[in-house]
Amino acid sequence: MEREKLHRFFSGKTSVEEGMNIRLWMEASEENRCTFYKERRLFDALMLHDDRNAMKKISARRPPRIIHQWLKVSAIVILTLAFNYLYQEYKSSKEVVAMNTVSVPAGQRTNIILPDGTNVWLNARTTLRYPVTFNKKQRIVFLKGEAYFDVTKNKKTPFVVQTDKYDIEVLGTQFNVSAYPNRNIFETTLMKGRVRVISQESPEQTIILSPGHKAYVTNGELKIDKVNDFNPYRWKEGLICFKDELFQTIMEKFEQYYDIRIIINNPNALKYSYTGKFRQSDGIDYALRVLQRDIQFKYEKDNDEGIIYIN
Repeated sequence: MEREKLHRFFSGKTSVEEGMNIRLWMEASEENRCTFYKERRLFDALMLHDDRNAMKKISARRPPRIIHQWLKVSAIVILTLAFNYLYQEYKSSKEVVAMNTVSVPAGQRTNIILPDGTNVWLNARTTLRYPVTFNKKQRIVFLKGEAYFDVTKNKKTPFVVQTDKYDIEVLGTQFNVSAYPNRNIFETTLMKGRVRVISQESPEQTIILSPGHKAYVTNGELKIDKVNDFNPYRWKEGLICFKDELFQTIMEKFEQYYDIRIIINNPNALKYSYTGKFRQSDGIDYALRVLQRDIQFKYEKDNDEGIIYIN
């Protein structure tokens, strides 16, 4: 496998087909897997080295900043590289781990490849922290927000997603996690494979999901439900899908996807629910005009303040 193609894969610049071919190549033999990890370590080292040099140049002109724009897929994403070595306590032992942090602002989404080849889509207002190199015992990442994971299989090294209150343990699978701390919401939906969901506060609260089911929290307890509609998880395709969603919830989603504040001054609109799909690229004005066909409301935009008033 060519080094240039692998490095394009690590930076998220390959097509879906190219990415699948690379992952199939990696899983074809132990030699290919070793080559993949070797090139990933080289890629991370080069990225870190280039970024440190850039920081030195910046510091000569103004006080140092550790945030810069680095990653562009379909949108601009802020990637914060943690240059200092952070102490992270793993379940089995304490070790010094170099961490990368990807933060996606409102109105954006992005796709990244983790050091083990795991493919991750990050939704708007989401932050993911992960080690530059995974250890041999566990592959642990830390999520605030919403992400879709396609995990590279490795039975010897479980993959763990840690959220604010719950952990999701997998070996190799496809699943969606929504865990925005400010909304006090947790939900995991399994598309393929098998996952275990564990409460950090009450480890006895543990459930195992099978494909087509989701785990969610109500009144502080983990529950399981069957998923009949997978459209809400098509956000990674740029689609915003609703099924019997209340007007208030829809406006909150629009705030997330369009990076704008929405103030509702029309209490009657709150009584309505809506089912439908929008392309994020169509914009907020188009989405609101479509809603006006079924829900009676008017809206005004204050572009200077970035606010929409629902009247």
